[in-house]
Amino acid sequence: PEVRFVDFLRTAVVLFGGAGTALAVVAVAGAAGDDDLTLVYLAAGWWTLAALIGLWIGRSPRAAAGIARLLADARRSTSLPEVEPGTVLFNRLWPLAVFTVVAGAVAFLVPQVPAIAAGYAILMALAWRKQSSAVEAIEGRDGVQFYFERSSPFKGPRLLRTPGFRKIEPPVEPTRDGVPS
Repeated sequence: PEVRFVDFLRTAVVLFGGAGTALAVVAVAGAAGDDDLTLVYLAAGWWTLAALIGLWIGRSPRAAAGIARLLADARRSTSLPEVEPGTVLFNRLWPLAVFTVVAGAVAFLVPQVPAIAAGYAILMALAWRKQSSAVEAIEGRDGVQFYFERSSPFKGPRLLRTPGFRKIEPPVEPTRDGVPS
């Protein structure tokens, strides 16, 4: 099953953010059931710290090293692949689903677990927020598009590199003071 890599990255960011939000809600509900305000305050502090770390890690407009390596290793293909987004998302993001369900399932027994897990999901969503733009810029520069190649959900992802459209921008002419307009 193949899907555009840019679309996968955007969807992954939304799903990580949604998982973080859901885990935060069940953590607060679990802590409220135990009348544990200390946990709520500590969890809010952890979520704030995780958000700041995610914003810091994801501040660069460049593709992360792992994503750049994945793009560089992409296999060339001249034909457009079939697009099956549901299958690709399930095959690639099933660990997130398991992580969210398991952490959320113990919320009323051990509310600390979903509280900690929510922070990690928030961190990942914010750290990956610019990766789709970076990949899209590479696609525009090189005139290609990247798709997922059919592979096992238990192995690393592989990409296909197909012909696309190159983005051509007009040259920027400096003004009298030397600053581009």
